[in-house]
Amino acid sequence: MIFDAHCDVLMKIWLNKYISFQQDPSLHVTYKEMERVGAKIQLFAIYIPEGVPVEQRFDVALEMIQLFHLSILSMPNMKFIQSRKDVNQLKENEIGAVLTLEGCDAIGQSIVRLQTLIRLGVRSVGLTWNYANNVADGILEERGAGLSTFGKEVVSENNKANIWTDVSHVSVRGFWDVMERAEYVIASHSNAYNLCAHPRNLQDDQISALIKKNGVIGITFVPEFLSSTADATIQDVLNHLEYVCSLGGEHHVGFGSDFDGIDKTVKGLHSYRNYEQLINELYKHYSSTQVQNFLYYNFVKRLC
Repeated sequence: MIFDAHCDVLMKIWLNKYISFQQDPSLHVTYKEMERVGAKIQLFAIYIPEGVPVEQRFDVALEMIQLFHLSILSMPNMKFIQSRKDVNQLKENEIGAVLTLEGCDAIGQSIVRLQTLIRLGVRSVGLTWNYANNVADGILEERGAGLSTFGKEVVSENNKANIWTDVSHVSVRGFWDVMERAEYVIASHSNAYNLCAHPRNLQDDQISALIKKNGVIGITFVPEFLSSTADATIQDVLNHLEYVCSLGGEHHVGFGSDFDGIDKTVKGLHSYRNYEQLINELYKHYSSTQVQNFLYYNFVKRLC
C-alpha cells in the first residue's frame, strides 16, 4: 500500500481540460498506474498557478475541487477521504483521494474562504508557495517574515478542524511560528538540507522539531531537492530517507512525490508506476515493517 502526500494532477487537468486522469501519458499519476502498483491514499493539491489574477484565485480553487470530483472521484473504486474513519472503511480494491491546499493565496485575507475549503474536504493546508501571501512569507521571499496575524488565525482554524498544517514551502521563521501554534504538522514534500543545500529542504533542527511534534516528512522526488549533481537517482531518495531516520525519524517519514508538479524526474522514478522500483530498493535495506511504515502507516496513522 502506498500513501503519497503530494501531487499536482489537479493543476495539470485545470490547465488542460482534455487530459484524462484514467491513463493519459502526459500525467505522472494516473488511475491505471495507481491501480496496478497498489496505491491506497493519494493527496491531490489545489495549487493556483502564479499567473492567475488575485481576484480569480478562489474561483480557480473551487474549479479544481469540481475537477477533483469529476475527473478523480469518477474513476471506479476511487473514494473521497475526509477522515481516518474513511480510510478504515476502504475496501481492499479501493483507493482513497484526499484534497489539500498548496499555498493560501486562494483565500486572500478571508478566514471564511478557508472554512469553506475545509467544509469542501480540504484536509491539509500548506501556508505558502515559494513567495509571500497574506499568511506568511514563502521560502524564496527575501524578507523571510513569519506568520502574519492572519496567518496565526489560519493555523488556529486548522487546529479546530483537526487538519494538517503543511510547512513545505514556508519561510524558516514561518516554520518556527507554526511549530509554536499548530497541533497537526507535516512537511508534505521536503528533503534534508544537510544532504542537498536547496532552500526548500529542511535543516536538522527543523527535522528534529517535526519529529518532536509527532509530524511526518514526505521525501520528495524533485531532482534538485535530492542532489546537487545533474541527475538524481533512487539512491538519492534512499539517502534522504535514511538521513531522516538517523535523526530519530523512522516513524516520521514517508513520501510526497510532487509528481505532475515537476518537469524533470528522478532516474528510474519517471511516474507513479516506478514506485515499484523504489519499493524493491527499500526492501533491500529495510525490514518489511519499516518499508510498510515508510510507504503508508507513518502518514495514515496521523490522519484525524
